[in-house]
Amino acid sequence: MTLSRRFAPRLLAALLLQVAGMSAVQAAAGWPAELPQQPVEVRDAAMLQVISADAKLEILSTGHQWAEGPVAEPGTGAVLFSDVPKNQIWRWSAATGSTLYLSPSGATGHQKSALSEGSNGLIFNKKSELVLAQHGDRRLAIRTAQQGQQAKFRSLTEQYQGKAFNSPNDLIELQDGRYLFTDPPYGLKDGDRSPDKQQPHNGVYQLGTDGGVSLVSAGLTRPNGLVVSPDEQYLYVANSDPAAAQWWRFHRDAQGQYQDGQLWLDVTAEVAKAPGLPDGLKVLPNGILLATGPGGVWVISPDRKVLGRINTGVAAANVALSSDRHYLYITASQYLLRIKLKT
Repeated sequence: MTLSRRFAPRLLAALLLQVAGMSAVQAAAGWPAELPQQPVEVRDAAMLQVISADAKLEILSTGHQWAEGPVAEPGTGAVLFSDVPKNQIWRWSAATGSTLYLSPSGATGHQKSALSEGSNGLIFNKKSELVLAQHGDRRLAIRTAQQGQQAKFRSLTEQYQGKAFNSPNDLIELQDGRYLFTDPPYGLKDGDRSPDKQQPHNGVYQLGTDGGVSLVSAGLTRPNGLVVSPDEQYLYVANSDPAAAQWWRFHRDAQGQYQDGQLWLDVTAEVAKAPGLPDGLKVLPNGILLATGPGGVWVISPDRKVLGRINTGVAAANVALSSDRHYLYITASQYLLRIKLKT
């Protein structure tokens, strides 16, 4: 059969799309070639108890510079997430789509900041208050009031031993009201070499209910995301260092303090194979970790067995569970993504 010049390019494009795993219909709908159409990679049968092999990614929001820190908003089904370089927080809901929610989000002039980066990790605490790890202001803060896209904040903590933090990155709240958070130098211009860096380490910290700050670990080069096991006996911390792409685990002692950090899983060899580093992570009620790392979201059993991976095609930064745990939200490069879980 002889093809006219008019239709040959279209047929060739369709064939290329099929080879890439993308149908012409999907391409016409604007599906980005960088995001996989078949994202679920199964390495162990237990993976299928977490997610279906044919589960699909959904694009909820796009066009962000670096999406981070997703969190489900209590009672609404909406999701908040940071765009760190743009100093913004966005809100996505099924009813309204993606809308700018808060600006500035983390560089408000409270603390000297050459990069003026916004919030990173976000949580709602037990009082349903929005708590932010603010890169630019170099603190943990609670939103106390908001009018339109402008907010007021109250510092929870901004110093350790009289010296400013680097740039608090991610945080969690324990059942007893204590906060744990990480403090890498990502919000400082030139990182560890920044003249504004006051801490001699990149730490993992605990903020007590009395306002006192204690150091959990000074041994990680780039501490980032963190989560505790469902019984809070273990603290997991991601180390986002290309030369030491790892997850570490700390044991809770009889006094409730986390100590004795041990290397739990090392994926440094995977860094050259796919975009992304160990970053944000969440835990399911059965103890399975959902942890961003090279290639996407790693699904890891409590005994360190890799069950599979949700491949994102671009570097995945962080994850959040919907309130009913039916969905996993993923911030990855410019995107807010969603994928259905089994519950």
